[in-house]
Amino acid sequence: MDSKYTGRVYVVRDNIDTDQIIPAQFLNLVPTIEEEYEKLGSYAMYGLPDSLYPVRFIADGAMDTEFPILLAGRNFGCGSSREHAPIALGAALTQCVVAEGFARIFFRNCVATGEVYPVECVNRLCDIFSTGDLATVDIDQNTITHVASGKVYDLKPLGEVRPVVDAGGIFAYARQTGMIPQSA
Repeated sequence: MDSKYTGRVYVVRDNIDTDQIIPAQFLNLVPTIEEEYEKLGSYAMYGLPDSLYPVRFIADGAMDTEFPILLAGRNFGCGSSREHAPIALGAALTQCVVAEGFARIFFRNCVATGEVYPVECVNRLCDIFSTGDLATVDIDQNTITHVASGKVYDLKPLGEVRPVVDAGGIFAYARQTGMIPQSA
């Protein structure tokens, strides 16, 4: 996988739960079926209230997001343990979620599915960036750059989970490392 992502950011606040990431009515979509995987992505962040987030993460009629970098506050991905949440984000072509903090189960589901990089930031970036700002996330250097200002902010290293996400999830990593046979 690439280690550097440049694109527009979508900014959300604290306590974004999995119902806001992918509402329960879309959990009947099966991610292993290609058409349903794509449709799942078209509903990513669908549960956000319009009053707080007037710019939609997925534009009406679109299948993918214009925002490859999702920037959040504290406790991103709280709520139920649905693995559909990171899968929906990945299907929408989100590359990484940069947050002040993640709900533990959401972080683990990001690693297990390999859909998006869950990267923690050091500063409260959701107060610094605005939706639509251009940014570059460098996973290798553990930085995010606000392109317009040129300011660089530190990110926490992914550590031992990095190779798992790089591989595309826990099963791909297990195959790559010989933990399970290639044909399984």
